[in-house]
Amino acid sequence: MAPSGKIGRGGKADARAARKARLAAALRENLKRRKRQARERAAADKPPAEASPQDSDAAAGVPDFRRNQGGE
Repeated sequence: MAPSGKIGRGGKADARAARKARLAAALRENLKRRKRQARERAAADKPPAEASPQDSDAAAGVPDFRRNQGGE
């Protein structure tokens, strides 16, 4: 009996599917790592909390015309 095409291809198909799954997992992990690094860089680049523009206006003697002055 001559071997059918499906018997010989089973190993290759399985190997390709396993490789595809491995690459997909590696891409997911890489994306997560890159996002984490970007968040860390953004947090490091962010300057320390500064006074809001409204606080600087009050210190400069500019009147505050908001309806709800004070705690918001």
